[in-house]
Amino acid sequence: MLAKQENKRELFLRACRCESTERVPVWIMRQAGRYLPEYQAVRAKHGFLEICKTPELAAEVSVQPLRVLGVDAVIVFSDILIVAEAMGLPLDVPDSGPVLSNPVRDLQNVRRLRDFDPENETRFVGDAIRAIRKQIGPGVPIVGFAAAPWTLACYMIEGQTRGDVSRAMRMLVEDPRTVRELLGRIATATARYLRAQIAAGADVVQLFDTWAGELSPEQFAEFALPPTRSIVQSLADTRAPRILFAKGSARHLRAMAQTGAEVLSVDWRTDLAEARGALGEGVALQGNVDPGILLGDESAVRRAAREAVEKTGGFGHILNLGHGLLPNTPVANAKAFVEAGQMAVPAARVQAGRAD
Repeated sequence: MLAKQENKRELFLRACRCESTERVPVWIMRQAGRYLPEYQAVRAKHGFLEICKTPELAAEVSVQPLRVLGVDAVIVFSDILIVAEAMGLPLDVPDSGPVLSNPVRDLQNVRRLRDFDPENETRFVGDAIRAIRKQIGPGVPIVGFAAAPWTLACYMIEGQTRGDVSRAMRMLVEDPRTVRELLGRIATATARYLRAQIAAGADVVQLFDTWAGELSPEQFAEFALPPTRSIVQSLADTRAPRILFAKGSARHLRAMAQTGAEVLSVDWRTDLAEARGALGEGVALQGNVDPGILLGDESAVRRAAREAVEKTGGFGHILNLGHGLLPNTPVANAKAFVEAGQMAVPAARVQAGRAD
């Protein structure tokens, strides 16, 4: 178990609930990965999927950012395509990027997808969470995660994650019935998958909607919102806060709030002050420093972290990036980001006189 620390778990959960906190909690999307020499050492001996599916290895790389950077949450090391594989699409992760065999191209493909039991087919994720908890103790929160339905549907239709979802967009227009049925199947599977992570010890779960920005507001409301809301609402009884991240969040902010997620994680193109003004103080915000800033000067990194906290007054805010950490980010800059956020003006001072 790691050395005794402050109760980061309670800090994180209070921020999710928009309660006053002594400071803003900080973690980083993609914080476990190839920018860390410690991760590279593990990766040199083991394949990516081998790490994901070996609980002891997944736990080791999950905890590395806590040791190295001092972040306030540990996110389980896994991949958003694990659900697609469990539903019946064989997954391979070569150096060129993930590939899903037998991609979904028609309604028959959708109806051949499997319902799976996460306690069996993807038990390695829950076991990794349990192994993480054993290492870090009760005082640090664990974040579980999955892809939001629209994003996973894009990858299941495209068969890869290379940055082009034109086939998925075309299917949405030309064959909306198939897309809706696919989204519904994904939502059902994902809700069970996240519930299993919570049962294993995840304190918070996050949905990643990387391709939300490709949708018009009308398309988001018609296709992405209903299945995402279904997942969020199906987990309400677990009492685990639910975070929804969307790339291209500015245009969908009010719709995202309709899911019922306690925390909306916004990209770097969304102004945090404007988001707070639009949403009020009943929804927590996560984000949203531009990941590219962490490639530059350390003083700029620290300034960006402080400015992000100032945008929200430190209230109901989890400091993070507006997207995933870039693989060539200097470790020193990632550490500077975390330290600057943790040292920013305390929320209690900014919100003097606020009653919980």
